[in-house]
Amino acid sequence: MKKTFLIALAATALAAPAYADHHSMSKAEHDKMHKEHSERLAKILADPSRGADAKRDQYRHPAETFEFFRLHPDHVIGEYAPGGEWVSRILGRYVNEKGKYTGLYFGTKSFFSDQQKAGIAAGVAKFPADVAAVSGRPATDFNAFSLSEIPDGAKGSFDRILVMRMMHNMMNWNIADAEIKAMRDLLKDDGLLGIEQHRAKADAPFSYTDGTKGYMREADIIKFMEVNGFELVAKSEINANPKDSANWPDGVWTLPPALRLKDVDRAKYEAIGESDRMTLLFKKRP
Repeated sequence: MKKTFLIALAATALAAPAYADHHSMSKAEHDKMHKEHSERLAKILADPSRGADAKRDQYRHPAETFEFFRLHPDHVIGEYAPGGEWVSRILGRYVNEKGKYTGLYFGTKSFFSDQQKAGIAAGVAKFPADVAAVSGRPATDFNAFSLSEIPDGAKGSFDRILVMRMMHNMMNWNIADAEIKAMRDLLKDDGLLGIEQHRAKADAPFSYTDGTKGYMREADIIKFMEVNGFELVAKSEINANPKDSANWPDGVWTLPPALRLKDVDRAKYEAIGESDRMTLLFKKRP
């Protein structure tokens, strides 16, 4: 059966304005757009119903991060591998009636076992209902698909795509090239892709930065994205954590929230907090 995909369409400096990519926008239009973004996001983040999610904001800085990624409620926004749901529970309420929030799941033509493919398909199927349940909006306001099964009409329709702490998995599974290229195809010509990723030290050996430990070198990520048709727009220290030495034998999962070692030195790792992270913004290169 032929698939269809109907979507409701809507800086190089660290301190670049949130919507600097809208070159034809007047100051009044810019200010209005920024006000809509800030007020909507602030209301969501302050909602008492967020419960445990709000406790992670001190490490994940959603207001600053989404500002840096230049999100707006009327954007078509894709989130890659939205399994953690912390982001989903924000973005599901953030997009307005003109926008669209879509879960972008792993391409399943290679690497994954039949059982894993079935799990991915199940995630795709239930994503709209899951987001609807926390947003109070109908499931038809949301969408999801695998990057190996991109629906007709989806390419060139996304304003923003977010890759939140997933580059190490793509690299480790040797699917990064195909996944990033598929996401590039989904973006509009002026679309932007935001990456937040656990950051290794600049001189960390390849054996520690091949994806198996969760940490990647910032320079490697930037170079990889450039090779795959992107240009760095800006980078930020929003999610930096100087307490993280980024050299744990058990990788990033030593730290919260995973705390892989359980009660061994738990207080020490909780005092460090979540990982040191790079936060990068890219645009499609013509």
